[in-house]
Parts: sequence; structure tokens; C-alpha cells
Amino acid sequence: MTSTIVLNATPRVDVGKGASRRLRRNNGVPAILYGAKKEAQSLLLQHHEIIKALENEQIYTQLFNLNIDGEHHSVRLRDIQRHAYKPKILHMDFQRITGKERLHVKIPLHFINEDQSPAVKEGAIIAHQIKEVEIICPASHIPAFLEVDLSNLAVDQVLHLSDLKLPADAVIVALTHGESHNLPIAAAHMPRAVIEEVEEVPAAPEAAAPEEGAEGAAEEGKSE
Repeated sequence: MTSTIVLNATPRVDVGKGASRRLRRNNGVPAILYGAKKEAQSLLLQHHEIIKALENEQIYTQLFNLNIDGEHHSVRLRDIQRHAYKPKILHMDFQRITGKERLHVKIPLHFINEDQSPAVKEGAIIAHQIKEVEIICPASHIPAFLEVDLSNLAVDQVLHLSDLKLPADAVIVALTHGESHNLPIAAAHMPRAVIEEVEEVPAAPEAAAPEEGAEGAAEEGKSE
């Protein structure tokens, strides 16, 4: 699946660290395109276009179009180098995709219908255990996200990776390593009330009342 994102680029002849610094000072972003058994190509993109494109989460998972002087390439984003503390992109790596490859990609999970679940209606809290999952799938069928429908989740129920619905010919990487890697993705539990236990100091035992007639017998003993 190819997203509607289009990034514009121009070939870059002036390469090297000094050239890259000059490009960045003029709001340019150096990049490289490689893959599909073709020679790597150095590119220049505009920083403001990249910042806008990165607002769309699909750019991190989907194939998109890289327009190099009118020639369109189907690519995936492989790496972004960011400034340590400034909101600035320093470099980008793109991979050419022919559509025949099977790719390892991390796909975000979208949790839906949580407020409709029996668990929430009974006052339970739903914990989202993971936010994304790595899958292997054909390059032409990469999903933008995977939906986790919580509408039937009951109290104390747990959903696992194996409960996810995948596109055709896709597998979850973790599950290829065995059942022990079938991790939980969401769970519903009632909140635990915090009860402070106050230790009670045991009361001192009361003195035993004298038996009837004991007091009179004691007085008689004194008079003898």
C-alpha cells in the first residue's frame, strides 16, 4: 500500500560534511536514496516540506512517492537523523521499493471502542500494553495501522498478539519465535482500592471480679 505522501527532491552533486552544513544553513536537508540494486543517489530536500510530511504517521510505515526532478520513485523511510535538542532534521535515508519485497515494518496499534466494552461499563481500567508491533508483509500491502477492537473486552480479560487481525500474507515477528512470545497487548482489570490497615493495640485484660462469698470469707479470716 502506497500512501498519498509525496516528497520533492533534487539531485545533489556537492557532497561531504562541509557541503551538508551549508545546505542545512539554507534550510536544506541532505539525503540518500539506495536499494533495488541501483547506485545510491545523494539528494537535497527542503526542511519545511519534511516537517509537514512527518506530521503524518503513515510516512514511518507506508511506501510513498519521492519525486526527483519529475521522476517518481516508490520508497520507504529507513532513517532520520535529528538534532540533539533543536527541532531540526539533519539527514534522511530512503530505500527504493519495487513492490515485490517482503519487509519488516513496525505498525502502530489503534485501540478502538474502549468505552463500549463491558469492562469499562463495570468500572474496569483498560491498560494498553504495547503501542506498535513488528510484522513481515509484502511491500505492496503494508497496513497503515492495526486496529484493536475493545468492544467485547470483559473484566480480567487479556488480548494477545495472536488476537490481532493481519492483512493477507503478513506475520507477526514475535510469534515466529514461539508461543512464549505471544505478548499481551491490552488487559482489563478492576482498580484496586488502597486500604490502610490500622493496627489495633490490644486492650489490657480486666481484673476478674471476686466470686460471691469470697469477700465475706476473707473478713471472717481476719476476725479469727
